[in-house]
Amino acid sequence: MNKNIDFYHQNASSLADSYQQLSFEDVHANWKPYWPVAGDGQPPVRVLDVGAGSGRDARWFAKCGCEVFAIEPAKSLSLLGRKYTDALEVTWLDDVLPELKKVTDLGMRFDLILVSAVWMHLAISKRKRAFRKLANLLAANGKLVISLRHGDFDDGRTTHGVSVEELEKLATEHALHVCYKSELSKDAMGRDDVQWQTIVFNLPDDGSGDLTKVRHIIVNDSKSATYKLALLRTLLRIADAHPGAVLDRTDGKIAIPLGLVGLYWIRQFKRLIDIGDIQQNSNPNLGLGFVKPNGWRKLKHLGADDLSVGSLFTGEDAIVLQETLKDTLDTIIQNPIKFTYIGNKDNRIFGVARKTKRKQSSLLLDSAFLASYGELVLDESLWDCFRLYHSWIEPLVVNQWIREMQSYSRNVERNISLETYHDCLIWIDKDHDTREVRKKVDVLRQCGTEIHSVWSGKKLRNQYHVDHCLPFAYWPNNDRWNLLPTTTNENQEKKDRLPTSKRLHDSRELILDWWQTAWQSDQEQTRFFDEAVLSLPNLPPQCRNFDDVFDAMGLQVKGVKSRLLVREW
Repeated sequence: MNKNIDFYHQNASSLADSYQQLSFEDVHANWKPYWPVAGDGQPPVRVLDVGAGSGRDARWFAKCGCEVFAIEPAKSLSLLGRKYTDALEVTWLDDVLPELKKVTDLGMRFDLILVSAVWMHLAISKRKRAFRKLANLLAANGKLVISLRHGDFDDGRTTHGVSVEELEKLATEHALHVCYKSELSKDAMGRDDVQWQTIVFNLPDDGSGDLTKVRHIIVNDSKSATYKLALLRTLLRIADAHPGAVLDRTDGKIAIPLGLVGLYWIRQFKRLIDIGDIQQNSNPNLGLGFVKPNGWRKLKHLGADDLSVGSLFTGEDAIVLQETLKDTLDTIIQNPIKFTYIGNKDNRIFGVARKTKRKQSSLLLDSAFLASYGELVLDESLWDCFRLYHSWIEPLVVNQWIREMQSYSRNVERNISLETYHDCLIWIDKDHDTREVRKKVDVLRQCGTEIHSVWSGKKLRNQYHVDHCLPFAYWPNNDRWNLLPTTTNENQEKKDRLPTSKRLHDSRELILDWWQTAWQSDQEQTRFFDEAVLSLPNLPPQCRNFDDVFDAMGLQVKGVKSRLLVREW
C-alpha cells in the first residue's frame, strides 16, 4: 500500500487534473438511487470519503449539504483536495485502510461511506480487517459503497484481484445487507482494459448485539452487583471522556490503561463513601475491599475532583494514592471482572494484563503513570458502543445502582433520600468548574497583560466569563484546553451550544494566543497537554503542540455534536 500511496503523492498534480475532468454524476451514475438527499429540517447526511483523492467527490457531497470527512493518505493529493474544498463543510484526515485509526478515534458513525477506486490496492490479507473497520463506522441504516476496478496498471501501481463474491462473504460475516450490485461498466476515462463495478451495502441496525450485552450487565442479578455497575460506569465515562486513552487496537480488541480504570473507580466512590457513607453490598458487616486504613482512609481529605488527570502528588499523598490504586485494582480484578460474563463463567467480557510497579515518592497522573499498572482489554465493538451510546446507557446504570443501594438494610434504616443518592453519584463538582482558569486570568491582568475574548477579540473587563467550549451540560470536562475566557454576553448567548466549524475556525488565533499566554511554565504545559492527549482524538502521547490540540478539539466538537445532537452557536 505504501508504494501506491507514494505514487499518488508523486503524481498528485497530473492525477488531480484527470480526476477533475470527470464529474461525480458521471463516475457514480450507476448507484444514483443511493445518493444522499438532504431533508428539510433533518440533520445533514454524514459522509466518509475513503481515498478522497483531490476532493472531487467530497466537494460534490458538501455542495449537496452533507457533512463530509475526507480520508487521503497521499499528502500532495490531500493538499490539493483541501484547497479544492476550501470553505465547504469538509474535514480532511491523514488516515489509511485498514487501520482508519484517526477516523475510529472520532467515535462517530456515518450515514454513507464511499470507498471509490481503493479496494484493488488492498492486499487480500488486509481486506477482512478493513471491511470490519468500515462496517463498524456505519450508522444504523447507513450505506457502504465500494467501487471495484477490474484491470491492471501499467504505471507502477500494484493491484490485487477483486470480486463481488469476496465482498458478499465479508458482508455476511459483518451483518451487512447487499442492497445493490451493478453490472460491469466501461471506464469513464476511456481505457479499454479497465472495467468498474459498484456494490452498495446497508446496515439495518448496529449489527453487533452490544446493546443487548450491556443490558445484560446492567440488569443481570449476579454477585458483586454494585461493583459490576461501578465498573460499567467507569468504562462508560472513560470511553466518552478519553478517546486518547486507547493504548492498542488490535484484532477487534481495545486496550486502555488499567490505572485510569482504577482512578475513575476511586473518583466515583469518593462521595458515596466519604460523604454519604452509603452501604454498597447486601451484608452490612462486610467491608469494601478497596477501602483500607493505609490507603483509602488516609485520602479522606481529598475530594473526587482533586483526583483529576494531570494532578501532581508528592510525599505521603503520593504513597497513599498508589496504595489505594493497588487495593482498588485488586478489588476490580477479583470481583466485577471475574463475575461479569456472558453464559459460561470463562466467557468474561473484560480481560486484564496487570503490571507490578514500585511506589514513587511523587507522581503525575498522566498517561505514562496510568498505563504503568497494565491494561484492561475489551471488544472494540463494545468500546464503540460505550462511546456512541454513553448518554443513553449511563442513566440506566445510575438508576440500577440506586435501586441496588435502596435495597440494603442499613440504607433502608437511614431512610436515605433519592436526591442524596443522586448527589453522591455526581461525576464532577460544579464548584470546581472554572476556578483555576479564572485565577490565571486575574493574575495575568494584574501583571498588565490584556486578555481578550476568544470568540470576538474584545478586551475583557472586570466582568467576564470562562466558557466551556464543549458545553459542560453535555460533556462534563474541566480540562484547561476546554476552558476559554469570553465576555459575559457572549457566554450567555452561547449557553449550552457548540461553536460552529466556522466560528471555531475564525477564533483559531485567539484561542491559540490564550493557551500560549496562559500556560507557559513547564508544569502548566505538562498538565495542559496531558489532559488534551487523553481527552481528545488523534493526539500522539508526547504531543506538545498547541496547533495540534486545536485541530483535535475541532474533531471532538464534531464528535460530540454527532453523538449527542447538541445545537450549534
